[in-house]
Amino acid sequence: MAHLLIFGLGYTAKRIATAIAQHGWQVSATGSAGTIAFADREAVLGALGRASHILSSVPPDRASGTDPVLETYGEDLAGRALFYLSSTGVYGDRQGAWVDEATPTIAQSGKGRRNARAEADLAWLERGARVFRLPGIYGPGRSALDRVRATDSGAKARRIDLPGQVFSRVHVDDIASGVVAALTGDAPAGAYNLGDDLPASGNAVTEHACRLLGAELPPLETLEQANLSPMARGFYMENRRVANGKAKRVLGWRPQFPTYVEGLAALL
Repeated sequence: MAHLLIFGLGYTAKRIATAIAQHGWQVSATGSAGTIAFADREAVLGALGRASHILSSVPPDRASGTDPVLETYGEDLAGRALFYLSSTGVYGDRQGAWVDEATPTIAQSGKGRRNARAEADLAWLERGARVFRLPGIYGPGRSALDRVRATDSGAKARRIDLPGQVFSRVHVDDIASGVVAALTGDAPAGAYNLGDDLPASGNAVTEHACRLLGAELPPLETLEQANLSPMARGFYMENRRVANGKAKRVLGWRPQFPTYVEGLAALL
């Protein structure tokens, strides 16, 4: 029986674990929601001994820039099929242009600031992993609907005045179906973009959520007025459209929620 070991059982990985278990797979996991402590080397090696497939959703360490899974257990991963949840942030700012898996990443091109996620992305690819590059993730409890409903200022919905700014996004269940398709279909190694079919501005999504909830639109703010955290500000400084054709061709993947309109309707 196929056995998947997940490093980092977070929001997205939980949905993947549930989905692959429905195919009869056994699942083990590290992380606060998992049953194995990442630092318990004996327990992790025991799980590795049983696992046929490895999925890591652990991001690189912010301080050191290294990948904790490869740093700690890299030598023990040989012989397993490897899968890694990455980010479309590895492409950097493309000024609204389309990117696909053939587009050089920051780590490959050397352009822009050094990006730990891009370095980890490349390191997993060099090990023959299936790397899933994910844009903005939304789903139950984490969507524009929740931000519009929120009352505390840290989570509230915003509209930022950045004409021409677009993002790609993906429903968490569409990530799960894409990863499951790769796991069960013995997908070729390489990168796969899992994003929906309609890159759009954050403002468009917020405005649609407000219409669905009958809520007033948040005021339009400049980037300076919004007083965002450095991480959030960095997100708004990048502008790109992410193509998903390879995942459709190679994995046979079709997003259940091809745009934010269907995704928010289902969440509502």
